[in-house]
Order: sequence, then C-alpha cells, then structure tokens
Amino acid sequence: MPNKYSVILPTYNEKENLPLIIYLLTKELGNAKLDYEIIVVDDNSPDGTADVAKQLQTIYGQDRIILKSRTGKLGLGTAYIFGSQFATGNFIVILDADLSHHPKEIPVMIAKQAERDYDVVSGTRYALGGGVFGWTLFRKLTSRVANFLADFVLAPGVSDLTGSFRLYKKEVFDDIMACMISKGYVFQMEIAVRAKAMGFTIGEVPITFVDRIYGQSKLGDSEIVGYLQGVGMLAKNL
Repeated sequence: MPNKYSVILPTYNEKENLPLIIYLLTKELGNAKLDYEIIVVDDNSPDGTADVAKQLQTIYGQDRIILKSRTGKLGLGTAYIFGSQFATGNFIVILDADLSHHPKEIPVMIAKQAERDYDVVSGTRYALGGGVFGWTLFRKLTSRVANFLADFVLAPGVSDLTGSFRLYKKEVFDDIMACMISKGYVFQMEIAVRAKAMGFTIGEVPITFVDRIYGQSKLGDSEIVGYLQGVGMLAKNL
C-alpha cells in the first residue's frame, strides 16, 4: 500500500498563522504527490483558531483537514498523543504551526527515511546546511547550551534535541509516546532520548528554523527550568 502521512499540528492562539501553514502544507505535499491528512489539535484557543480551522475545512475538505478540539491548554506533548489517536497514516509528521518550520522540508525528510528505512527522521538546525533566522543572541545561546548539556549528560547521538520538526513511523511514534512522562519544552528532548534508548534508528536532515512572525513565543523561564529538571530526570531513569 502507498504511504500516507498524518501531519499533527498542535495550535494555541495561531489564527493568523494557521491559514498560511495549511496552505504551505497542502502545496508542498500536493506537489510531491503524497497521500496526507492534517490533524489540527486546538487547545480551546481564545483567539478563535478553531473557527479558522473550520473555515479551512470548507476550502480543503474535512477529509484533508481534521479538527480535534480540547477543553483547554493541556500541553504540547499530550496534543501529539491525542492527535495520533485519529491518524490514519502509517507515518506521523510533527511541526510547529507558527511557520517556524517550512513544509518544503517534509519531502526531503521522507527521502531521507527511505535511504535506510529510518524509524525517525529529525530536522536539525545544527548540522551543515541548517540554521536559525530571527532569534536574538540570548535565544540562540539558550538553545545551544540546552542541546550541549543534554548531549553531554544523555549522549543520544542527535544534534538537535529540542527541535520539533520530525517524521516517525506510526508504530514507532506510538511506542515512544506510551513511555513519555515529560511535558513542555523538554518533551522533544525526551522523545529523541527514548527513541535512541529503545533501539530505534534516527536520521537527520538540515533545516532552517525561522522565528514566528505572528503571535508570541510559548517559551518562558518556566520552560527552561523544566528542561533542566527533565535532563536530570532522564539521566536517572534511562
């Protein structure tokens, strides 16, 4: 059977970005002649993101854009787990809804996966050809230090532990999610660390991360503290 790709798109106050990211996803995946669906998991956004998603369903079709709303802001990690319950594809794609990740990289990730039948393919800002655009020096330094610290303590063999642009085999994704205990900023790091510990293979492709244009970043001081606590937790339990 041909492969099908289920894109899980968690949203919270992304009404300006959602039409743009949906357009880019349908354009790039359509041009690549891929079978796909886009699962929008909205955490009861007060800005009306869910209403925008419903309007997009009338344009692209409810079989292409699947809206799943939740009762409140329950966190990024649980949004992925929730969204995967409705996925009908044999591959899962996760990326940010704020246009930080360009969907044009998805066919590249798919090609990388096919090279060695990787279980996971991760976009990385820190390999040759990758990079970050629009961040302050402090944000760049924070990300670099976070990745260096986790790599030094946990040695997962992945260059971008905090990245959230990835492709998974569906059964691998479900297996990893069943073991997850983290939330927030540390969630992406735990996925990569657990994937390695469980013996799954991980490929990487360079990507350019672009800081959001509309809306506010969800990263705050509490997320950074939680990340440091998460590194310690994983070091003890893996």
